[in-house]
Amino acid sequence: MLNIIQIETDFKPRERQIVNAILTLATGVLTLIYPEFLYLIVGGYLVALGLLFLAFKLPSIISAIPIVTGALIFIFPDLIPVTFAIFLGVFGLVLLFSFSLTILGILTIIIAALIFSNPDSIAYLIAAFMLLYAVNNLISLFRNKN
Repeated sequence: MLNIIQIETDFKPRERQIVNAILTLATGVLTLIYPEFLYLIVGGYLVALGLLFLAFKLPSIISAIPIVTGALIFIFPDLIPVTFAIFLGVFGLVLLFSFSLTILGILTIIIAALIFSNPDSIAYLIAAFMLLYAVNNLISLFRNKN
């Protein structure tokens, strides 16, 4: 017996990319300005990202992952280095192998390794990743505009 599961989403990828880039850019700037409030900024970013996914009608499991992770960061702020480094490592591998963004994938894996090796400077490393990701989104957005 063969079952085919198809998930249909009704959103405009360009609008989602714009909102995601602005949210990521604002998070990176806030992390650079206020590194002592890292758990509030990163937790808020993840919850906002999950709500953004819900607003653009992505599957509920994809929307729930950032919301649950953001809630865990609010409850256990000491878990930020480990959880975010694991997230960046997995995200870097996904970028490296599936989306053909090799440079961004390699840089993401390097940032994850730096977070594991030096968890004291996590705020600046997270800010570097957020700014790198936001600028990459904005560049690809303007490049696809033409």
